[in-house]
Amino acid sequence: MNEAYIIGAGQSPFGSYPDETYLSLFETAFDSALESAPAAFSPDAIDEAYLGTLGVGGRQIGLSAPAVTEHVGLHGIPTTRVENACAASGFALRQAVTAVRSGMVDIALAGGYEVMTDTSSDHTRWWLGVSGETEWERMSGTTFAGVYAQMASAHIGAYDTTIEDLSRVAVKNHANGAKNPKAHLGFECTLEDAMNAPSVADPLNLYHCCPTTDGASAVLVASEDAARELGETSMRVAGAGASSGRVGLFQRETLTGIPASIRAGEAAYEEAGIGPEEIDLAEVHDCFAIAELLAYEDLGFCERGEAATLLREGVTDPDGDLPTNTSGGLKSKGHPIGATGTGQVVELFEQFHGTASVQIDDLQYALAHNVGGSGGGTTVHIFEREEVSA
Repeated sequence: MNEAYIIGAGQSPFGSYPDETYLSLFETAFDSALESAPAAFSPDAIDEAYLGTLGVGGRQIGLSAPAVTEHVGLHGIPTTRVENACAASGFALRQAVTAVRSGMVDIALAGGYEVMTDTSSDHTRWWLGVSGETEWERMSGTTFAGVYAQMASAHIGAYDTTIEDLSRVAVKNHANGAKNPKAHLGFECTLEDAMNAPSVADPLNLYHCCPTTDGASAVLVASEDAARELGETSMRVAGAGASSGRVGLFQRETLTGIPASIRAGEAAYEEAGIGPEEIDLAEVHDCFAIAELLAYEDLGFCERGEAATLLREGVTDPDGDLPTNTSGGLKSKGHPIGATGTGQVVELFEQFHGTASVQIDDLQYALAHNVGGSGGGTTVHIFEREEVSA
């Protein structure tokens, strides 16, 4: 099996952009990825593209991915649209890595795009709801926030987790996002702010929920030979894991964890030949504050029920042993559904190259964790610092 390397990554600013389209947002992300790639790299070298989107608002649903690649000048390359809800571009990256590892292509493009703020709140809420189970959850009135509120209530009931811990997630991620010039909600908040925000779905309040966001991201994946020819330090894809799971909460045996995250993480660790204790930095899927706490446990960063302790002790702060969501996470950086998974990889690429807004030094292994819906599909990618020379 060939090795796969990330040789470029970029994103558009995340936020509300009424004058932008999914085409223009992706063009910005693609141009940013090209700027970060080795000087000798040419977009003509891209063999194939895999692009994630949910298609919020029902705009160009059919053939939107080929429309994007044609728009940025990648004329004629095979292009596949990937839809796995919020994990769409995480799975797009998995496809790109698989294509490179198989030897089918030398360089693949993975990315995603989403426009979410140009429809009414009711319309957007409907589109978000399709990422959950339709017949018994969405059609009965359960919202996306309502699904995670049930998971939060279960975790609070089973363990030493409190609403204050949910608010601590928001405070940490906003502190990181305030330093990120491309974050949607790039401002700090106090614990008091996060505790006293309006209720959304009890026990979750406004500060426990990510925003609806416009944005795009793009990642360049290259074979070892291609990376070596370009002669630049690259980040190797050490492990790639993925899993699907029950889409509806009522179908699951537990609400205090996401089985698909557990399985995807185990697969990624096994392929990388490392354990959770060797991860130096993580970007995890914090669409709601409880989701970050679940990720700590599902990915093996702590024992079941100890996520709140990990957070309280500062382990996941920038100066802790396992900095998590230094980009601001979905909570502060934003969550343009199709762009989120590869957007996480943009942060890790910048970390490996010393250009991150909250820079963490001495990195060897970093992890990206992307969840679709409330756990219907999950990807985990582990990256290793490796010098590739010509």
